Amino acid sequence: DAASGGFIAPFIEPTLKWDFRVERVKSISASGHKYGLAPLGVGWVVWRDKEDLPDDLIFNVDYLGGQMPTFALNFSRPGGQIIAQYYNFLRLGREGYTRIQQACADTAQWLGGEIAKLGPLELVYDGKSALPAVCYKLKEGSNYGFTLYDLSERVRMRGWLIASYPLPANRQATIIQRILVRHGVSRDLAQLLLDDLKRALDHLQVNPVSRSGAGPTFHH
Repeated sequence: DAASGGFIAPFIEPTLKWDFRVERVKSISASGHKYGLAPLGVGWVVWRDKEDLPDDLIFNVDYLGGQMPTFALNFSRPGGQIIAQYYNFLRLGREGYTRIQQACADTAQWLGGEIAKLGPLELVYDGKSALPAVCYKLKEGSNYGFTLYDLSERVRMRGWLIASYPLPANRQATIIQRILVRHGVSRDLAQLLLDDLKRALDHLQVNPVSRSGAGPTFHH
C-alpha cells in the first residue's frame, strides 16, 4: 500500500527499498490524486507478475465483437483523471516530479522546525525521510487550558482546516494534528499558516477554554 508514498519515495528517497526490489512485494497501489498531482478519483495498482493477480478478480467483457479481460469498474466513470495523470507523466517526467516533491519536503521540514519552536507543541514527526508532512501534539505534563480540538476550531476562523484526532487503540489518549504539504503549498503559504498558529496559541493561552465543546474533526 503506497497510497501517498508511492509518488514520494521513487523521487526523493531513491535508495529506499520498498518496491519490487523487495522479494515479498507482489503488488503496489498508489493514489494519483494524493501526491501524484492528478485530479481526485484516480488510483493505480501494479502487480509484479500476471500470475500474482487472482483469476477470480478478472472478468471478460464482450466489447466490440471480442473478449476483453478487465479488472476495473466498467464504463462507470469518466477517464479525465487518467488522462491528466498521463499528461503529468509525459510533461514532468522523473525530473519534474523530483523537483516538485523535493520542494514539498523542504517546505514541510521548514514548517516542522518552526512549529517545534512554539512553546506548547511537541513534534511527533518532523517531515524528514518520509512524507512531506508534519505531525505534533501538546506537550505532556502541563495544563495549557485548551486542547488541540480547540486549536483546530481557532485556526478554522482563519480558513485553515487542520484535523485533530486520537492515535489508534492503546495510544488513543494522545491527540495529534497533522499537516500534509503538497504541490501548491509554497513557503509563503506555510509562513501564513505558521503566523495564524502562533496567533491562535497566543489567544488560547491568554483565554483558556473552561468548558470546551470541541471534539474530533476527522472521521474515516
